[in-house]
Amino acid sequence: MKGKLLGTLAGLLLLVAIVAQSYLVAGWVGGAIAAPGAEARAVEGIAVYVEDNGIHTGIVLPKAVLPADLLARFAGEDLADPRYARHGWLAIGWGDRAFYLGTPTWSDLSLSTVAAAAVGSDATVLHVEHVPPPRGGASVRRVLLRPDQVARLVGFVRASVGEGTAVHGYGGWDAFYPARGHYSAIRTCNAWTGEALRAAGVRMGRWTPFPGGVMRWL
Repeated sequence: MKGKLLGTLAGLLLLVAIVAQSYLVAGWVGGAIAAPGAEARAVEGIAVYVEDNGIHTGIVLPKAVLPADLLARFAGEDLADPRYARHGWLAIGWGDRAFYLGTPTWSDLSLSTVAAAAVGSDATVLHVEHVPPPRGGASVRRVLLRPDQVARLVGFVRASVGEGTAVHGYGGWDAFYPARGHYSAIRTCNAWTGEALRAAGVRMGRWTPFPGGVMRWL
C-alpha cells in the first residue's frame, strides 16, 4: 500500500514538472514569435516607456496624454503621500490582486500565491505609480509612438479600469485600483502589457506571459 502511494506521488510530481516545463517552453516560444499587425516603428513622436521589475512589467505614460477622466480616477488623494502626485508620469500595470499586493519582490513569492494565480481569478487590479520622468536602461525601455498609437494605448488602459475604491500600494507614491479582466497562467500581468503594446501597433510577441517576452522586442 505504501509503495503504491509513493508511486502515485512520484507520478503526480513528474506530471507537475512536465506541465511546468511545457508552460515555460510555450511562454518562451510565444514571446519569440512576432504577432501580426505591427506598424512601422516611429522615428519621432511621443515617448512612452515599458518597465520591468523582474516579475511585473508595466506601461509608463506622461500624464499630459491622459484624458481628464483617467487623471481624476488616478487621483493623488488615493496615495498614502499625495505629494507624489506632483510627478508628471504614471506607471501602470495590471494583474491578480493577491499576487500583486503580496509579491512586490521575488523574495515575497510563495508557492500558494503562484498556484492560486495560475488557477485564475477575476479579482484583478491596476497598479498605478506616480513617478518622475523615466530613464531608459536594461529594465526601462523607451518607445516612440504617434498620437493615434498613444490614443489606442490609453484606450486599452481605460478599458481595464474597474469600479471600486483604491487601496494604498507599496509606498507613498502608488495605489491599487479594481480592474476588469480575468487573470490566469494564460493571461498574466506581462501578457496584459503585451496586449496593450500590440493594441498600439508596437511589434510584440504573440503571447508574453513572462517579462522577457515583452522586453526583448523593445
